[in-house]
Amino acid sequence: MNRQSIPLGILAQAWPILLGQLASVAYGVIDTVMTGHSSPADLAAMGLGASVYASVFMGLTGVVSALNPIIAQHYGAQRWEAIGSSYVQGLWLALLLSAVGIPLLASPGLWLAHIEAAPDVKALVSRYLRLLSLALPAALLFRATYAFNVAVSKPKVMMTVQVAGLGLKLALNYALIFGPFGLPRLGAVGCGLASLIVFWALFLMGWIYIHLDPGYRRLAIRLARPRGKALTEHLSLGVPIGLSYVLESTSFTFMALLIARLGTTVQGGHQIISNLGALSFQIPLALSVATATVTAQAIGAGDLARARRIAFIGIRMAVGMASITATTFWTFRRGIVGLYTDDEAVALVALSLIGYLVAFHVFDALQGIIGFVLRAHRVVVVPMLIYAVALWGLGLVGGYVVAFGPALGGPRGAPGMWLMQAVALCLTSLLLLGFYFWILRQQRPAASSIAR
Repeated sequence: MNRQSIPLGILAQAWPILLGQLASVAYGVIDTVMTGHSSPADLAAMGLGASVYASVFMGLTGVVSALNPIIAQHYGAQRWEAIGSSYVQGLWLALLLSAVGIPLLASPGLWLAHIEAAPDVKALVSRYLRLLSLALPAALLFRATYAFNVAVSKPKVMMTVQVAGLGLKLALNYALIFGPFGLPRLGAVGCGLASLIVFWALFLMGWIYIHLDPGYRRLAIRLARPRGKALTEHLSLGVPIGLSYVLESTSFTFMALLIARLGTTVQGGHQIISNLGALSFQIPLALSVATATVTAQAIGAGDLARARRIAFIGIRMAVGMASITATTFWTFRRGIVGLYTDDEAVALVALSLIGYLVAFHVFDALQGIIGFVLRAHRVVVVPMLIYAVALWGLGLVGGYVVAFGPALGGPRGAPGMWLMQAVALCLTSLLLLGFYFWILRQQRPAASSIAR
């Protein structure tokens, strides 16, 4: 891959990843819309249950996602049998992680004790979470299959599966939530049952396709027993990644909980900006996954110079796209906010925060892609520590002080929280970028020695 073809190579990987991600995001949108038309109790139960599930799933899927750089490096080095072996061990790890997550979801009393909700909502949450506990193994097995396919440059396979799953999810949600044609009306419980069926269908579709397509035969995918050495290697890489996922997601979750203290109107404005940030991040996220995959393949092939070129081109692409998105948000901010709400007070809060989102989004894209590039080099512990100090220390604790205390002429309320989150992401980006340059400097003497 020459310099001119690198952007095309990244984009060829990124666009199916993006469409697959949007399909996955749509699953949650469908759940929210359909349970919202079922009853307020169903909507509340689904929302609470989905939040609990995401708390467990995000950390575990981060561990599984370490399969991507492992296999991508094997792919770049053309170690075909090692690819199949690593994938099978990744499936075993997904099952072992499920043994950790299932009890957390199947024992909803652990969570319900800290949730203020009506008794009927708590009962629905319990039934919803027990169904999702059975879906968790399938979701993690699918994430392993997803990481494997992206690592061997077959993201279109997973995109097709995710889009097909979206159609199945829509049909099952309608049948099980509303109970047409004489079926029982299950509400939020039906939503959980639909998710259970869809997650297992996603994994099975991916697994069957892999075993039917002749293009996978050279990868030697054969069932084997768990191997301690392979699982340990995966965990040493995956656990810090999983903790990084948790640190990122929980810092934003606790930010929302703190802002909720400021009232319904402020919370509504924050939710609009939060949703815009989450949706817009899908583009740099897709570019990050694609760039990291192609970078890891170059590292596996022993071409560190090409790996550097790919990484820096990917970084420029992600920041460029984020800058265009941020400029669009600012230019059309009133129209965009108007799509979310007709409430003038909520709209004013959202408009007061959108300037912070502009900076937040650019720095979020930058830290995201550098973090993924470092994972391509199998460097994960230091980034995890940076996330902990910057996002939780400066972003969350600093945000609390600015929002509710006297710092910076406060209390500044929700703008204070968003200001400090943007500053924290800026610091995270700079620290990760500096650390990446340090990694590259360490590689140059080794590369020169090998050349000599």
